[in-house]
Order: sequence, then C-alpha cells, then structure tokens
Amino acid sequence: MVAWQAVLRGLLPARCGGCGAIGDVPHALCADCWSALHFVAAPFCACCGYPFELMPPEMLSPDYEDNDEESDLNHHADIFGGATKARSQHFNGVDYGKGVLCGPCLRHIPPYDRARAALIYDDGSRDYILRYKHGDRTDLTPLLARWMWQAGQDYWENASLLVPVPLHRSRLLMRRYNQSGLLAAALSRQTGIAFAPDLITRKRKTRSLAGLGRASRQREVQGAFAVSDRRATHYRLDGAKVVLVDDVLTTGATAAACARALKRAGAMQVDLVTIARVKR
Repeated sequence: MVAWQAVLRGLLPARCGGCGAIGDVPHALCADCWSALHFVAAPFCACCGYPFELMPPEMLSPDYEDNDEESDLNHHADIFGGATKARSQHFNGVDYGKGVLCGPCLRHIPPYDRARAALIYDDGSRDYILRYKHGDRTDLTPLLARWMWQAGQDYWENASLLVPVPLHRSRLLMRRYNQSGLLAAALSRQTGIAFAPDLITRKRKTRSLAGLGRASRQREVQGAFAVSDRRATHYRLDGAKVVLVDDVLTTGATAAACARALKRAGAMQVDLVTIARVKR
C-alpha cells in the first residue's frame, strides 16, 4: 500500500491551490501564495463583518437617525449584544468594542443577520478561489471549509441548519458541482449541524453577476429564490437559526435574496459565511 501511495504521489504530486506549483502537502498553499492571503481580522462590523481598518472614516460615523429600519435594528441588537446602545463609545477611533456596526449597516440593515468571511477577495486570493470555483479543484474543499469554520466560530453553537446558495440547474449541469454545497457539506461534517442542500430553490436562471453594480445585482436576483412549504416542513425551518453558505460576498444581493426567502418561510435568524468578501 505504501509503495502504491508513493507511485501515486509521483504521478499526481500535490500542487499549490494558488499557483499550481508542485509541493509536499495536499490541499496546501506554497509559502508565496500563503503570504499573499489577507485573512479578515477583528475589529469588524458586527453585522456585515467588514473590517474597520479597510473603511474610510465617513463609514464609521453616520447619524443614528438616518437608519429607516428601526425595527430591524432592534431585532439585530439582540444578536449583536446591544450594539445600538454601545455605539457612541466606540466610534472615536480608539476602541471598537464587540457589537459595533459600520455606517452602511446602521443606515440599512441587510436581510441577513450577520456575515463573516475568512479572506479578503483581492489579488492574493482571487486565483485560489477561481481555481476552486471554475477549475475543478474540489480537493481544496477541506482547507477552505476549515478557514470558514474559523471565520464563523460564533455561529456553530446555536445554528440549526447549514444551507448552500443554490445554482440554477442549467449552470449546475455545466459546472458539475455547486461549490457552496461542497463547502456546506464539509462544514456540516465539522460541526454536526444538519445539512439542507435543497432547502432553497433557484426559480429562474439569472445572468452572471460578475461585473454588475449593486443596483443591477439586486434587480437580477429579485424573486429568484424560494423555499417551498414542503421543504420548510421537512427541514423544520420554522424558528430555525440558519447559516447560509456561499463562496464570495460581493454586494450581498444574492445573500439578501436568499435570507428573505428563508425568513418568509419561517427561519428566525439567517447568518452568512463565505470564503472571501470583496473590498468596498
């Protein structure tokens, strides 16, 4: 067995998930690619998870009254640990305490409750993620899922379901796999949380969102997702705390549309975890 393994390693050597260079450890990155990654680190917005260090100052100090979704903000405050009450003592450039929201989230609370990402989507992570998403590098799933587990560590104790963002069936046939489904399944194995691969249905095919602006993305995904009563009952969605799984958070339009569908069908809370998030 050992001899055959050595032969296989010689024929199919481990390769870096980023640049493709031959290495020693399967699923790993070479030193150069690893050093190019930028992991999301605190302090960050308690809602969208965007790092404060990447925000311009004006995003940190909106007028509280500008928010026109007070009821949503009060609901989120329970999740964030009283963020709305603690805001005034943490937006002074000195101490960003737990539960602080960024300006955009204070103005417009998204339909999902929290979002967390492992990486910043930039030149260091782009090729790695694209190889996974479009290059059949499904062998990278365990490593990516471990990073996502770390990013979403506040979720796992109370979560009820892990739900991937679905692909339309025509796109799934072309790609042959749903990367979000693979990641959600891996996270389910790590956490023991139930995996609900078909809870959300993509009702219609949407254009590729790559290159579209925020408003165009929102229009494109409006009404594109649904949760049937039958599936909601099967997965006991009523009152559930759901973790939605996707690859990259860009504007949040897809996640928002999925969160709306889940909450309409009875979910109490929807959190999002992704491999990476785009800079604003």
